[in-house]
Amino acid sequence: MLCALDEPLARAWHTVLDAVDGPVRVHRGSVLDVVAQAVVSPANSYGWMRGGVDAEYARAFPEVEQNVRSAILAYHGGELPIGEAVVVPTGELEPAWLISAPTMREPGEHLPADTVHPYLAARAVFLQWREGKLEEGLDVRRAVDTIAMPGLGTGIGGVAPETCARQVAAAWDEVFGTR
Repeated sequence: MLCALDEPLARAWHTVLDAVDGPVRVHRGSVLDVVAQAVVSPANSYGWMRGGVDAEYARAFPEVEQNVRSAILAYHGGELPIGEAVVVPTGELEPAWLISAPTMREPGEHLPADTVHPYLAARAVFLQWREGKLEEGLDVRRAVDTIAMPGLGTGIGGVAPETCARQVAAAWDEVFGTR
């Protein structure tokens, strides 16, 4: 579920629907309004969740920032590289999971116009959904039917909605080979 708070991102997401063959839909509104088992956090490589949609997640799921930071420390030595993702519990029944896939290394970083970070983050999310395991050893795909994804890098990162949408479609195509 591709989510957009504003019209430019919603329009850009609709272009993705034409580019992918799969169960992808657009929701005009917050990722927190969608019935989903997982939400995507386009945070930073350190798991700080103090701005943008990540701040909303931290308010909605009080345990989630610590869960993300602990997973990054345990599995990646304290810094989750762009292009990688971790899946952590939110502490809630729904969405039960948060997929942290950074679009920026440092908190509040403004991304260059030619960045590939939305592509790398989306690819990491899709690979986690296709191949990832939860702490209990359960396949992510068995536990998660719907993932709510905000614009990747389109807020604080300053990525153009069209760039984000095009890169998410390319990541989908690479992981699921639907074109």
